[in-house]
Amino acid sequence: MLETGQLTRLQSAVGLRAAIRIINGWQATSGQACKILRISASTYRRASNSHDSMTRLDRDQQQRLGLVLGIHAALRTIFDNPANVRGFPRFKNENLFFEGRCPLEIMSRGDMISLYETYRRIEHLTRGDFTGHL
Repeated sequence: MLETGQLTRLQSAVGLRAAIRIINGWQATSGQACKILRISASTYRRASNSHDSMTRLDRDQQQRLGLVLGIHAALRTIFDNPANVRGFPRFKNENLFFEGRCPLEIMSRGDMISLYETYRRIEHLTRGDFTGHL
């Protein structure tokens, strides 16, 4: 039986493949993707190369999938141009939080706080909040 909010293995596998496609679209390295999603290199390879790989992910990994999907959804809301949706995570940002670094660099630290705070800053842009004082 699943705990409330837990994904099935199939949902985890589908979500993982989607998150990897998104992160690859950002032109992240496989190492960066592994840090962002907190997965092993072998899990990354299996999910990247197989459409039938069932993956068991813990709650932290599932939350990371959700944040990557949320970042992608926010970027699609902000930008009409797919190149900007894919490119924004690589663009250096002068926002107080990013301090001249790109969102991908922050997310690639691998800790949940960096990923969540990056999501939060990007999500605020969907509401027109460009102040940087978030």
